Amino acid sequence: YCVRCCMPETNEGNAFDDFGICMACRSSEQKMRINWHDRQQALAELLDKAKAESGNNYDCVVPISGGKDSAFQLHILVKIFGMTPLAVTFSHNWFTETGRYNLENILERLNVDHMMYTPKRGLVDKLARKSLPMIGDACWHCHAGVWSYPFHVAAKFGISLIIYGESPAEFSGRTTYWDQELPDKKDFVKVGLKESMKVGAEEMVGGDVSRKDLNLFFPPSPEELDAAGVYGAFLGDYIFWDHERQTEFLVDEYGWRETRMEGSYKWYKSVECRMAGVHDYAKYVKRGFGRGTDFASQDVRAGLLTREEAFDLAAEVDAERPETLDYYLKITGYSEEEFYKILKDKRAGKAVDLP
Repeated sequence: YCVRCCMPETNEGNAFDDFGICMACRSSEQKMRINWHDRQQALAELLDKAKAESGNNYDCVVPISGGKDSAFQLHILVKIFGMTPLAVTFSHNWFTETGRYNLENILERLNVDHMMYTPKRGLVDKLARKSLPMIGDACWHCHAGVWSYPFHVAAKFGISLIIYGESPAEFSGRTTYWDQELPDKKDFVKVGLKESMKVGAEEMVGGDVSRKDLNLFFPPSPEELDAAGVYGAFLGDYIFWDHERQTEFLVDEYGWRETRMEGSYKWYKSVECRMAGVHDYAKYVKRGFGRGTDFASQDVRAGLLTREEAFDLAAEVDAERPETLDYYLKITGYSEEEFYKILKDKRAGKAVDLP
């Protein structure tokens, strides 16, 4: 485990340094030393440039799920910086009632134009089945769609800037806040899709899933992106990201709703998705920890929990079998025994030695 938080060494991609401290904890240190006033000035310059270049077009594309992060980023862009965004939603087909309310409410309150792509339910069921042995969770279609679809919209409508929310440095350990400089447009798409999808759309083609089925899961070509001048940024690289404070603000200002989430002691993460519990439980089976550990580690870094309290809290929720696992088994045809075997076979690195 990280000597500061409760993140285990089985966490994919989050290396420890020579002092036994994980990259996410090191990023948390960086976060406290950054001049956020200067970062916000850089954001203002970035957005002013986008507005100046957009003419009569939308200023930017904002991927929005109905979750807390995308709702907050939409508020910042519209209310603080006066942007005219096109909000874009990839529907995973697994919306909760709470998630639908939050999405429709924030769009109405902020008076923003919106587009949504909803893949056919039969395709989602097929991809949910193929996803498990391919990447070790049920959600490939969502990982791929939330990245690929907004870039298709940006390229199609000639909107250069795409604004995502939370910085990868906040949680993944795969980058740091010192890597904030924007990559070029090709790298932003390439790296983003690779990190999110884990396997490309071409690897999901086969059997009863055709290339035509996955048109919007394949990213736009480099030529299409070049023609539209598409590039991207994470809002969390420019403003101090605080989940607790931002959620409280959304609840007070917009009536944003929380709900009980399986496998978690917080009620605000992924409230839009009924399958979040299955995703997190799959991670627990595969890597030995779940969303409880993720949140507890974040709370240690924020000074809200001691490390010992975090371990105790994570242990209470990580191993919780989600009720929605029954739904997943129904739509995929897997037995529960097959579910566990597939995930255990996907263990790699230090996770191979898990019981």
